[in-house]
Amino acid sequence: MQDSGVQHSRVGNSDGLPPRRLSVAPMLDWTDRHYRYFARQITRHAWLYTEMVTTGALLHGDVERHLRFDEAEHPLALQLGGSEPAELARCAKLAAEWGYDEVNLNVGCPSERVQKGAFGACLMAEPQLVADCVKAMRDAVSIDVTVKHRIGIDRIEHYDYLSDFVGQVADAGCRTFIVHARNAILKGLSPKENREIPPLKYDYVYRLKQERPDLEVLINGGVKSQADIDEHLRHVDGVMVGREAYHNPWLMADWDQRYYGGGAAPEREQVVAAMMPYVAARLAEGHKTRNIARHILGLFQGIPGARNWRRMLSDAKLLDGADERLLQQALEATLGAARRAE
Repeated sequence: MQDSGVQHSRVGNSDGLPPRRLSVAPMLDWTDRHYRYFARQITRHAWLYTEMVTTGALLHGDVERHLRFDEAEHPLALQLGGSEPAELARCAKLAAEWGYDEVNLNVGCPSERVQKGAFGACLMAEPQLVADCVKAMRDAVSIDVTVKHRIGIDRIEHYDYLSDFVGQVADAGCRTFIVHARNAILKGLSPKENREIPPLKYDYVYRLKQERPDLEVLINGGVKSQADIDEHLRHVDGVMVGREAYHNPWLMADWDQRYYGGGAAPEREQVVAAMMPYVAARLAEGHKTRNIARHILGLFQGIPGARNWRRMLSDAKLLDGADERLLQQALEATLGAARRAE
């Protein structure tokens, strides 16, 4: 069911998978299969997550479109949005059948559209339902079932709310909790504002790990640098990076060496070379170069000549009918500009 591709080594836990020390957050419209393949050329061991996929989209839509991925993307988790235990169990089975390494339940998205579907962050108000969902999925599959959630909702800001929620869901068998260290404001704030306005309370997540050493606790929210990552790893098991890994993907370049004992970081030119056959293969399937190129605009961020890379790969005229050779042309223009700047 998966595409052929390079099989990356997996070392770390009892399942032969790397530990979740570093991961890239599920981000709607961003962490599609094209971005994930690109990210995997930079880090071989960090965990990657799909965009949130609703149970309805899988049970009543195009399963292949939502679940297809390249073998090189492992370790890979499918994030599900839903609140019906039986439906989530069926979708978890699909995830396992398609070869995903983990299925993650979204209990953190605050958008009103998601709330209307009765899932996402509003589920924090119903820990028993979340526990029932987790149990149903765990009964259906042998791969890891994890939960991504906030520290609280609306004006409920005391630590006990988070602790009680995690405790109840852990009783259903969940061992891994990915905690966005902000409250979710369900009314009055947009998803973007919900990522910026509620204050970060990292100490809540640190305390959770301290009080529940039996659980795997990952922290998410506001992570922008290696210094941030290093500080968090003093307190929790893993760090999930969101938008910074998308806009500044070279942040991931030394993750394998720094956090997994892997080899040296690749060169940017090597990443571009790896993407070219991928683009060619996807074009043969009917995809458009523009749908892949938009995910790699940040590859040269901070490098002289980066403007050439971004300009060429976002130029509608250049992208119209372009194939993988556009990446090589953009690379040459970028490197040429960099040399002239020296």
